[in-house]
Amino acid sequence: MWYQLHIELCHKNGIDVLSEALEETGALSITLTDKNDDPVLEPEPGTTPLWPDIIVNALYAEEADALTAQIQLTTDFPNLQISRTTLADQDWERAWMDDFKPQSFGSRLWICPSWSTPPNPDAINLILDPGLAFGTGTHPTTSLCLQWLDKAHLQGKTVIDYGCGSGILALAALKLGAASVHAVDIDPQALQATQNNAESNDLLNNNQLVMGYPNELNTCVDLIIANILLSPLMSLRQRFHALLNPAGMLVVSGILTEQVDQLIEEYHGQFTHQDTISRDGWSLILFKRA
Repeated sequence: MWYQLHIELCHKNGIDVLSEALEETGALSITLTDKNDDPVLEPEPGTTPLWPDIIVNALYAEEADALTAQIQLTTDFPNLQISRTTLADQDWERAWMDDFKPQSFGSRLWICPSWSTPPNPDAINLILDPGLAFGTGTHPTTSLCLQWLDKAHLQGKTVIDYGCGSGILALAALKLGAASVHAVDIDPQALQATQNNAESNDLLNNNQLVMGYPNELNTCVDLIIANILLSPLMSLRQRFHALLNPAGMLVVSGILTEQVDQLIEEYHGQFTHQDTISRDGWSLILFKRA
């Protein structure tokens, strides 16, 4: 059994002091979560921003330690709401695996974790373990990209997956018929995850997949797909224009629906807006190189 302190009414300015106090009481782990659904979407490089109001959960191995900590913290932090609960031990890795199940995107494509048997062996099945990188298909922006790829005519096309994360979009494009894909990301863990997932799908034994960092790109392609946030997208317009063939297409996602008009205006002149698809407050925009 594990013993947890659940602490509410925490403001971000007091988190450092509270975390230090929890460590002094012997907390084995301290977890911070958003209380009011205030997502931090685009942190500045080198910063670790927090939500305005935070829920703190601290875990203890002994019930007596949790009780002592609760009494101490109630005295030291009278404005906080502190409750104590008991958690049964479990296989946390298995619990996460149980939540990640095969998913279909469009009429042909399935994303399947490596520990699960594909439900439709005749479909285009992409075996995927996200590892430490973003991208399983569960987020609306990734889902929008996968469904767009499923309907696209990719045979013989060259593609860049800009900000590849787990490699899910790059590998899906190859599975769906792309001639070659450049998967690039600034995060080494993303490139490692992409390589691991490419190995799981037997996509490393030819020259179709090239992995690297964005500054290493020196070729023009037929399609760029970028599932990243608004701030980098706003600064990448000229770079994308230079990397696309004259009739090339650009698919961008990772933006909130209310940001769509801002991005379309920024790209006007070098790109022609073709379509916008939205779901759950997020959007995908399709451009054609002007």
